[in-house]
Amino acid sequence: MLWQKVRAFELDDPESAFPFSSRLARENGWTLEYTLRTIDEYKKFMFLICVAGHPLTPSDQVDQVWHLHLLYTYSYWKDFCNTVLHREIHHGPTKGGKQEGDKFNDWYTKTLDTYNYIFGETPPADIWPANEKRFREINYQRINLDKNWIIKKPFII
Repeated sequence: MLWQKVRAFELDDPESAFPFSSRLARENGWTLEYTLRTIDEYKKFMFLICVAGHPLTPSDQVDQVWHLHLLYTYSYWKDFCNTVLHREIHHGPTKGGKQEGDKFNDWYTKTLDTYNYIFGETPPADIWPANEKRFREINYQRINLDKNWIIKKPFII
């Protein structure tokens, strides 16, 4: 029953000229198709938080959905947490350091295992990468694309 309610929850306001999914796609440079998939994975993650019984950690892609949803405060706190989940889910970022890194790495492993157990399938690797990639690719900055060019670094073996 809870999963059906979470899955049916709509993040896009049908009256908005610039809906949640469009903003998420623009801010992350994602296609709309990929964005909609990450939103589905975010819903799965939030459901897992409610049923797992232990701490979990999202992939970076799922975390981007969560960060943006938190900005839509009424949707997040009133509609989603209060009405759908019937509980508050707070976002707790890392305090930094090796101990925190180890903790979140462990939680991410548990997240992937719990996902597999609850949904009966392996999480999609393009949204839920392996631990090594999840915690290695973390050097991000907000860039104004109207003033800056982005040139991808060449892959070096």
